[in-house]
Amino acid sequence: MALTPATDLGPATALVCRECGTSRDLGPFYACEECFGPLEIAYDFGGVTREAIESGPRNIWRYRGLLPVPGNVADTPNTEPGLTRLVRADNLAESLGLQSLWVKDDSGNPTHSFKDRVVAVALAAARELGFKVLACPSTGNLANAVAAAAARAGIRSAVFVPSNLESQKIITTAVYGGTFVTVDGNYDDVNRLASEIAGEQDDWAFVNVNVRPYYAEGSKTLGYEIAEQLGWRLPDQIVVPVASGSQLTKIDKAFQELIKLGLVEDKPYRVFGAQAAGCGPVAAAFKAGHDAVRPVKPDTIAKSLAIGNPADGPYVLDVARRTGGAVEDVTDEQVVEGIRLLARTEGIFGETAGGVTVATLRKLVQAGALDPGAETVIINSGDGLKTLDAVAPVVAPSANIAPTLEAFRAAGLA
Repeated sequence: MALTPATDLGPATALVCRECGTSRDLGPFYACEECFGPLEIAYDFGGVTREAIESGPRNIWRYRGLLPVPGNVADTPNTEPGLTRLVRADNLAESLGLQSLWVKDDSGNPTHSFKDRVVAVALAAARELGFKVLACPSTGNLANAVAAAAARAGIRSAVFVPSNLESQKIITTAVYGGTFVTVDGNYDDVNRLASEIAGEQDDWAFVNVNVRPYYAEGSKTLGYEIAEQLGWRLPDQIVVPVASGSQLTKIDKAFQELIKLGLVEDKPYRVFGAQAAGCGPVAAAFKAGHDAVRPVKPDTIAKSLAIGNPADGPYVLDVARRTGGAVEDVTDEQVVEGIRLLARTEGIFGETAGGVTVATLRKLVQAGALDPGAETVIINSGDGLKTLDAVAPVVAPSANIAPTLEAFRAAGLA
């Protein structure tokens, strides 16, 4: 795919290697030709104001001047994700001994996870780059988002997932049509297969492979929204679930961009990563003081975070250490309790990734690693309806009674 004079990627100016700093022209590239390091987008933002953002659409396209997307992106068929609610979580805060806590609840996106953000940006860039098929390897949420976005855009989708994925995510991908393939293997196996297919199918945009630099930028909108919804200020600390690690690193990138543009006050903030113990290679590296992340074989109920060889793992370590944060992991039992705690205190039913984040928050507070008096934001990245199997064994009705008042009284439910 080649750029043409009509290609519009907004303020994006180049692709830059995150390792050696080598720059190259924009295009469907994701690895540096010099050192094979990952590429990311460089920008010339020009003038961006709070007023211009606030007058924009009530979705992520209010930040189009900060993303690698065309100026008319809001006018093209897309799922219009973003501007999800930031919930003041006083009940949860009280139960954990925190003074000020917010939940950024991304379950309100079109397919009920934050993946709608990254896919929307990837789709916009893929169209500009001339791709005809939107594709991905996925642990589930991305599969939902790609299938839905392609259906909305009127193009073909091709989605590949592990065959042992939660049934809810299988159904909520298949319903959109398109090509949907289950693969006998874990996510890392599926990702390798997708990379091989991407090398043969020139007009397929694998959102998290050959257009990954554009796709990843969509997670910045979480950071932008948190700052805007807090009244154009940054939180003191934030806890983010870690799968590939891209969400955490891009939230940090968003905060840094807002500071440089003068849209928020420059202040210290701490970034914490949350992983499941059954797939916690980044947490293990952080605790061991290592700079490299050793791949693992995932074994956890938190399948949306089950990436054993996380691409952005080393950069998560960099952000956590630079900001004075940490990366922690929690057991599957703690994940389930985290889901239930968020539900019963704030009425938010998060998926297993949300349970990981809440449980990690609790663990960090108990260990004294997180300041209980500082303003804190946590990310709920998806809807609990996607991972019902995680809580089904531990929740049930209070009682089963006959349809009579006497039976109600006898059950002692009043």
